Amino acid sequence: MRLAFLLLAAAAYGQSEKLDKYKQGHSHVGEGLNEGPRQKPWEFEGAGKANFPITHKNGETKKWFNQGIALLHSFWYYESERAFRWCLKLEPDNAMAWWGLHRAAQGDRSKEFLKEAVKRKASVSERERYYIDAAEAATLPAVGERPDRHKSKHIMERLVMKYPDDIEAKAFLALESMDNRVGAELLIQQILAKDPNHPGAHHYRIHTWDGRDPEYALESCRRYGDIVFGIGHALHMPGHVYASAGMWHEAAISMDAATRSEKKYMQDRQILPFDVWNYPHNKNYLSFIQMQLGMEKAAVSNGKQLLRAPRLVKVRNQNSPFPVYFQGQIILARTYARFERWDEILKSAQFDWDTKFLGNKLQHHHIEALAHTALGNIEKARKSLADLEALKADVEKGKDFWLTAWHPAMVHEVTGKLLLKTGKTLEGLASLSEAAKLFGKFSEHQNDPPFYPTNIYDDLGQAYLDAKSPSLASAAFERSLDIVRNNAWALRGLAQAHEGTPKGAEYGARLADVCSDADFKPDFTGVTPHDQSPGKQRNYVRTSLERYGPDIWQPFAAPALNAADSTRTPVTFDEYKGRNVVLIFYLGQECAHCMEQLQQASKRKADFEKHNTVVLAVSSNKPEDNADALKLKPMEIRLLSDDRWENAKRFLSYDDFENLEIHSTIFIDAKGRIRWAHRGGDPFTDFDGLLKEIERANRSAE
Repeated sequence: MRLAFLLLAAAAYGQSEKLDKYKQGHSHVGEGLNEGPRQKPWEFEGAGKANFPITHKNGETKKWFNQGIALLHSFWYYESERAFRWCLKLEPDNAMAWWGLHRAAQGDRSKEFLKEAVKRKASVSERERYYIDAAEAATLPAVGERPDRHKSKHIMERLVMKYPDDIEAKAFLALESMDNRVGAELLIQQILAKDPNHPGAHHYRIHTWDGRDPEYALESCRRYGDIVFGIGHALHMPGHVYASAGMWHEAAISMDAATRSEKKYMQDRQILPFDVWNYPHNKNYLSFIQMQLGMEKAAVSNGKQLLRAPRLVKVRNQNSPFPVYFQGQIILARTYARFERWDEILKSAQFDWDTKFLGNKLQHHHIEALAHTALGNIEKARKSLADLEALKADVEKGKDFWLTAWHPAMVHEVTGKLLLKTGKTLEGLASLSEAAKLFGKFSEHQNDPPFYPTNIYDDLGQAYLDAKSPSLASAAFERSLDIVRNNAWALRGLAQAHEGTPKGAEYGARLADVCSDADFKPDFTGVTPHDQSPGKQRNYVRTSLERYGPDIWQPFAAPALNAADSTRTPVTFDEYKGRNVVLIFYLGQECAHCMEQLQQASKRKADFEKHNTVVLAVSSNKPEDNADALKLKPMEIRLLSDDRWENAKRFLSYDDFENLEIHSTIFIDAKGRIRWAHRGGDPFTDFDGLLKEIERANRSAE
């Protein structure tokens, strides 16, 4: 029966020759569909609205296409792809659904989807063909030609001129035109004149003015988060602008709301932190903002949350070049250095430095050298400095912009601080001054929370104050304010450098406002806080954000397991209370790769048992089929039957778009919560890595 069903399903798609891949959980439509979402979309609240007319046959297609466009406008490509894939299920030959998939995907997958759109472009209107032609020019040039983004943009410009009422075309053209900020702004103004709540117009305006001249985006910052309240990135981007403008309270509100939104999404949809690159990025930025507000405990808490989060066993589908725990390390190094918690930095176990990453090596030696210097461990500091200097060849060989910029700044910074610590003031100031210049240069390219753990201009300013040179200190702190507006440490330094003057009082008033909710505060006696920001701010601590989601990420409760073993005995999680469970969804005994996976897991039974873990394997095979399989090839794994795919669907191990099972390996902890999962077209077999994750979870539960 099972084989007959597979044959019928494959034949229905005219793909019987691809039965082997179908049986193995691979898409029978195209290789590109083996990645990305595999479950149907839901009507999304808080994404904003889009109205993009397309040629379609099924009335439902337009609804999901518009949802996909709205999500595209907020750069939520993964969920946008989900909506477009459902359009494709409803209409497999819809050219614009394939175009939407092209916009949502990346790399070879994006090209594959665009080829399908190009094949079908004769079936759509002239207006729609402009969109496909523009994408084709930029992505799929004729033989012997290169992709031409200028030609693509020219096609979009012709589209806008020929169809001036198409505000979606204007939005996508504005996105392509952000290097011409005034041109992009004029397009955005036209869109908002027609639709004041257009999510793309507000989002693209924020990106256009972010970093430089953020004041021009403040109105869109206020509107965008209200219109698109259900997407983490839409809450995050106003925080970018507010941080650029030194509006730290508003920045914290935005970033905190963004992290909460991401956590709610993860809990609602069985998504884990390592699958959402925005989550650690939001946490990193939030902790930097909290640090600016003097909220040391909150900033440290965010770093520790990321270090406790589940980790990828192998880096896969990782859009961010930095794993979740790496951003947690950045947070702790930056916050401990800022608040001079040097002893905490030397508790290296909490950082778990990873020597596979050159950036991790640099940061490790750099931050430990600074800690040893501050604590007077001069010989240890020199040893860490020597280790740092020894990485020069690797840095130059790698040619990474940031590491190449960081390394000499780190060496000069540590050298300068060591010289100052040992009483060589002039030489120390000279080396630290050189480090500050290098810091200033690479900070010009930075528009994210800094991964460099110190602000060298602040440290230089303090060194000048210690050397009784207030004018030089003032210049250093002013430069720091150029890099980070309303930086509390620079404001404090300037208040000290100009103590007893009206200027000093002004800096003190600004400092009092920024640090109004700091864990510990400078002496603000007799000072009236003054906010010198380009816009009005709410108070972060007094603003309720619970509606966006929880404050702390927690593993989420696993769905119910209701299956039967090979003897038809019912099996639920109640039987395994107090034990970890690894749940393997496989495709049945017809799948050779699956059986290899189960054999490998079976051989590791003793290793799993040492970690209080049982392995259960679930497929749509009937109990009698499982009994026969165990007679033929005995295994130390309980085989469970899910013949209607009810469990597979609950655990996201079923492809709703193509109605087929997919591989999943899911770790559920002793409290019945999902801690880790791997889902996709191929079986998971890195059980060494999984056992490490189980061990980490067991330690955290102690």
